[in-house]
Amino acid sequence: MVETASQCDNIFGNKLYQTRARSALPILVRQAGSSKPIYYEALAAELRMPNPRNLNYVLGSIGTTLHELSRKRRWGEIPHIQSLVINQHRRLPGQGFEGFLAERMGGYRKLSLAEKRAYLDAYWHEVYAYPYWADVLDACKLAPATPEARDIVGRAKTGRGGGGGEGEEHRRLKDRVANNPNLLGLPPTARATKEAPLPSGSNDVDLTRGLFQCVKYRAVMKAERGVTGARHSIDVLLVIGRRLPAGLRALQNSLGVEVVEIVDLH
Repeated sequence: MVETASQCDNIFGNKLYQTRARSALPILVRQAGSSKPIYYEALAAELRMPNPRNLNYVLGSIGTTLHELSRKRRWGEIPHIQSLVINQHRRLPGQGFEGFLAERMGGYRKLSLAEKRAYLDAYWHEVYAYPYWADVLDACKLAPATPEARDIVGRAKTGRGGGGGEGEEHRRLKDRVANNPNLLGLPPTARATKEAPLPSGSNDVDLTRGLFQCVKYRAVMKAERGVTGARHSIDVLLVIGRRLPAGLRALQNSLGVEVVEIVDLH
């Protein structure tokens, strides 16, 4: 990202990557407020970009902008919020940003993958704790990213607009996932317990509840692991029998919930 930033103008322009950068920066500020990184694919989907690779120039433009603001404003050095965008396989930023981390810490490139993740996690805490993100958006004349699901969340909290009980598609979805753990990236030997999945015919209110339910499950399971001293890893997924509506992408990314879409149940 830093290497790309040297080739990019700031976000104040009419080029496509600059327009996208103006949309992306509020999303990254939202992610910082939620203390959640975001995958390249997820950010591209929220920006309605067909190719996540094109984010390099978008993030480079953001990096250039933050560097210029750091020199002009009395906010101190603005941390590289674009470091929150990571690839799904290595869970690290792109190679350009690794170049920045290598400059910051001379031996970064020699670290193991686990050590790089630990170092990055420490850097993210600088991003999360930075107190002037709202001022950065104001300086860029950008509004905060408000999830499009705000009204849906309200209906979910009041209990209005939810779907019905379990139907045939619901049962089919449960059976399909239980009998095919590879759909979730698990080995064929993985064992499944069928417990309260979301109805596949669900509406947006049901999906909203499901996203928040994943947050609750994740917190409870982590607490249980801490109490028992267990060392297993925890992944919480929302499995649905349809495409996640575009209007819920922002909420999904803000909560950091992975969604698995299984659309070929018939």
